[in-house]
Amino acid sequence: MKTITIDNTVYQIENDKNLLEAIRSAGIDLPTFCYNPELSVYGACRMCMVEVEGRGLVPACSTAVSDGMVVKTNTRQIRNMRKMIVELMLAHHDQNCTTCPKSGNCKLQKLAHDLGVSKVRFKQLECDKTIDTSSASVVRDSSKCILCGDCVRVCREVQGIGVLEFSRRGSDAKVIAGLNQPMAKTDCVNCGQCIKACPVGALYPKSQADSVWEAIYDEEKTVVVQMAPAVRVALGENFGFKPGQLQIGQMVAALRMMGFDYVYDTSFAADLTVIEEGNEFIQRFTKGERMPQFTSCCPAWVKYCEQFYPDMIPNLSSCKSPQQMFGSLCKDHLTKNLGIPREKLVVVSIMPCTAKKFEAARPELSVDGNPDVDFVITTQELAQMIQERGIDYANIKPASFDMPFGFKTGAAVIFGTTGGVSEAVLRYAAYALNGGVIPEVKELREADGIRTVEVPLGDIKLRLAVVSGLANTKALIEKIRSGEEQYDLIEVMACCGGCVNGGGQPITEEKGAVAARAKGLYEDDASLQFKSAEENPYLKEMYENGLTHELAHELLHTTYTDRSGMGLE
Repeated sequence: MKTITIDNTVYQIENDKNLLEAIRSAGIDLPTFCYNPELSVYGACRMCMVEVEGRGLVPACSTAVSDGMVVKTNTRQIRNMRKMIVELMLAHHDQNCTTCPKSGNCKLQKLAHDLGVSKVRFKQLECDKTIDTSSASVVRDSSKCILCGDCVRVCREVQGIGVLEFSRRGSDAKVIAGLNQPMAKTDCVNCGQCIKACPVGALYPKSQADSVWEAIYDEEKTVVVQMAPAVRVALGENFGFKPGQLQIGQMVAALRMMGFDYVYDTSFAADLTVIEEGNEFIQRFTKGERMPQFTSCCPAWVKYCEQFYPDMIPNLSSCKSPQQMFGSLCKDHLTKNLGIPREKLVVVSIMPCTAKKFEAARPELSVDGNPDVDFVITTQELAQMIQERGIDYANIKPASFDMPFGFKTGAAVIFGTTGGVSEAVLRYAAYALNGGVIPEVKELREADGIRTVEVPLGDIKLRLAVVSGLANTKALIEKIRSGEEQYDLIEVMACCGGCVNGGGQPITEEKGAVAARAKGLYEDDASLQFKSAEENPYLKEMYENGLTHELAHELLHTTYTDRSGMGLE
């Protein structure tokens, strides 16, 4: 049995890929800024320096573990060095912490407190105070950047895009977008994974919370809100709950207290998406046209396709995303039923995704300049709004959604995790093609970046691919182009793990948080009476009483744009 000695205590060596992981496995929270187990090792911040017998000071993140290694993590020299590193960062950092969007959830702020940094002994240096607000989804504040490189690596390695990069050297070094262009002028797909990777306030979602409050305060406006599936298993993390704990009743009650007139569930529109996309798939599959069919629920993936693979645009489902289906249907339905003009009805979305902000602003998703969805706030923004309202979230009495747009089946709920859309479409396809049901397809629920599944439906066998992460998507598309792979249906989610890991979700370092959120959605699915979209009684009624094929095509489907070479939002 191989062992390692850490601070005079002997530990057995497991499968730790580096010394940092071994030390953390021993219960020691070794600080670091630039380490992310999902990314390549960078070793720039030097916060994880430890003393190894016979080798001196080494960065734990880039040092392999060996049998018999003797390590010290808290000598006087190491402690003083860590404090000095934090002080040097603060000397080159905008210290207006109380007004920073990341205040309270900032790693630099936390480490300064944990290390007892009570003053900065170095002169405050002039920092780049450029704030880029050009993007519809992401704000970049250069004055808060600590050059950890996490955003650079996640954009390049996980998403395969490389919008962010280092520029210059030494004390002049900084992170830039594109060729030092505003974010809106780059190939950014608005996924927000750079926001999740950033340990400080250099990147954060572009907030629309103030606009939502103004709409609520306007007595002439009717304000409705829709909530995406992934939000209900993550919002509670901001208020002391564990990842994956369902917060439906508490969320609905909080939204009512905030002043929304109607509280609905985006899952209703997800059921609608299943039927519309399922029918489209069956028609394509039967005719053998424009195959494989790609899902279109993820706006970051759609923009990525428009920019980098415009030849694949005909293969995208023409269905709008559930967010946009809801907005379009809601404005058509409620304006008629309530007898109010469209401009007096405000639709707000609560999403786990920053790309939804960009999607809502697309001109083709509006009527005469009035958007189908007026404002999009992330899970993070909702938590802040609940705190602003002074709601005791942990002890609030649960409430229920309004009907009809508050009803959903289990198929809709699992849209929030990778593989969920495919499973939902399969449930409907099994019903539509042979009137049967399918067994649980466990392969769709695995968290691998690319999964291939073959599912028999009577005499038919469907070949599906489920992919999350745009770098993985690129690899899959190249195989399709070369003829190496062939599929019938392909589900793409830009964020690894799906919407539960969206750029607007609570930022956490808790291992297994994303998996726990996905598990919470599957548990919600298991608890619901109806499992397949066609069983939704309110949806049945809608199709039977006015939602004709022509009206459904007008309200629920869209077209896409070849953005290759444009570099524009």
